[in-house]
Amino acid sequence: MKAPKTRKIPTMSVPLDESRGPYVLAMDVGSTASRGGLYDASGRPVKGSKERISHEFESGNDGNSTIDGDQIAAECREIVDGIVAFARDKGLQIKGVAFDSFASSFMLVDEDGNALTQCATYADSRCAKYVPHLRSLVDEDAYHQRTGVRIHTSYHPAKFLWAQEEWTDRWEAARWVMTIGEYVYLKLADVMGLAVSTGAWCGIVDARTGELDTEILEACNVDPKMIAPLHFPDEPDYPTGTDWPELDGVPWFHGIPDGWPSNVGPGAVDEATIAVAAATSGAMRVLLPEVPEEIPSGLWCYRVTRDQAILGGALNDVGRAVSWMERVITPVDPEDLDAVLRGDTSEYAPAVLPFFSGERATGWAADASASFVGMSDDTSPLDLWRGLIEGLAISYERVYEQLDIAGASPERIIASGRVTTEHEGWLAVLADALECDVIPLAMKRATLRGTAIIALDVINPGGERAVPPFGEPIKPVEEHLEYFRALRKRFDELYGSLI
Repeated sequence: MKAPKTRKIPTMSVPLDESRGPYVLAMDVGSTASRGGLYDASGRPVKGSKERISHEFESGNDGNSTIDGDQIAAECREIVDGIVAFARDKGLQIKGVAFDSFASSFMLVDEDGNALTQCATYADSRCAKYVPHLRSLVDEDAYHQRTGVRIHTSYHPAKFLWAQEEWTDRWEAARWVMTIGEYVYLKLADVMGLAVSTGAWCGIVDARTGELDTEILEACNVDPKMIAPLHFPDEPDYPTGTDWPELDGVPWFHGIPDGWPSNVGPGAVDEATIAVAAATSGAMRVLLPEVPEEIPSGLWCYRVTRDQAILGGALNDVGRAVSWMERVITPVDPEDLDAVLRGDTSEYAPAVLPFFSGERATGWAADASASFVGMSDDTSPLDLWRGLIEGLAISYERVYEQLDIAGASPERIIASGRVTTEHEGWLAVLADALECDVIPLAMKRATLRGTAIIALDVINPGGERAVPPFGEPIKPVEEHLEYFRALRKRFDELYGSLI
C-alpha cells in the first residue's frame, strides 16, 4: 500500500503583528490530547502560541473509560506555562482564561481538593446495570422533559448509584462530585464552580431554568451540597494568588462542555445553522433561543446561557469507529477511500450498526454493540469501509429526522472535526443520507476557537469576529437517494432485531 499523503489543514492562525486585543488564553481537553493557545479579539489563534500534549483514555472490557484527573491538571498547567511565557515574551496582556473538555465526566474529590477516583468519561459504561433501577425510581419521560437528557450511562444519575454501591468508601469520603474542568480549575487557580452548560451535559440541570434539578438528586440520594455552585458564562471567577501573576484578577470562565463551542467555532450560532461534529465521538446540534415545548425522545437539550439552549444528539463512535477499522480490519489509502465514498454505491457494502461503545442518540441503548451484516466473499476492504461510513451517515440522519420533528428548519449544515478534515469524502455519503447540501469547515481546532469566542463575547461584547474558512458545499446525488432510503429502512430493521 502506498504511503498516505497528508493534507495541510488551515487553523486560521494570525501573525502577532496582525492580531488585536483583547487576548484570551483558551484550553481544550479532548479524548486524545490537551490543547491550548492565545486567541485575539477576532477569535483567531496567534501564531506561535499553540500548545498540545497527547493522552488517551484507559479502557477495559468491563466498560471502564477513564483518565487520571491529576494527569490532566498537570497537562493544563504545562499548557498555561507555555502560553503565559509566550504572552510575556511578546508583551501581550491576557484578559481572560477559557476552558472546554469532553463531556460528561465524573470524579469524586475530598474536602482537601484531592481526587479520590479516576475521572470517568462519557464513554464509561460500568454503571449500565444501574440504569434499569434508576428508571424504576423516576419517571424518565418527565425527567427528560425537565433536564433535556435521558437516563443513560453517559450522565451523572446512573453514575451516582454506581459510585454509592461500588465506590462506597470513596463516596462516603467525598466532599464533591466534580467534572474534569472543575478539577483542573481547582488545581490551577483554587477556583470552585460548575458551568450551567456542563451541569446540563451531566443531566443534573433543569433545561428551562438553568438551576439544579433537585428532583433527580433526591431520587439518587445525593446531597446538592456535593455539587459546586452553578455559573452562567457571564459569571466568571477572578482568582488571585495563582502561579501566574499575569492571570491574577482576570476572569477565569468556568469550564464548558466541548459540544457547545463545537457549534460556535464553525459559526453555527443560531437556529438557521446545524453543526455536524465528527471527531472521536460525533454529534449534530443546533442552538435555539429557547427550549422546545416538547423535546423529542431521541435527542437531548441542554441549557448553555441565560437565553440559549442547544438541541441535538450525540454518537459515541465516529472517529473511534474509523480507528477501529484502521487497527482491526485494514488501513486504506485516503485517496482510495475518498474515491470510493464520492463514487457510486456498492451492492457489496454491508449494512453496519456502528455502536462500538454503546448508543446514545437516538435509541439510548447503552449496551448496544456494533454489527456488520450482509458480507460475502465479494466484499472488499473498501466495501467494509464504505459500509461503516454509510452506517455513520444513517446514524446522523436519524438525529436529523428528530431535529426536524422538533421544528428545526436549518438553512445550512456545517461539518467539522477530525474525521471531516482527514476524510472529506465521507461528507458525500452524509449529503446523500440527509438529502441536502453539507458545507465542510476548512480548518482545525474549531472547538478551541469556539471556547475563546464564548469568553470574548463576555469581555468584548459586540467585537468583530473573523469568518471561518469553508469548502465548497457537497451536494447529494439524485441517483443515490433511493439507495439511502432503502438503507435507512434496512438499518431500522436490523436495529429492531439486534439492539
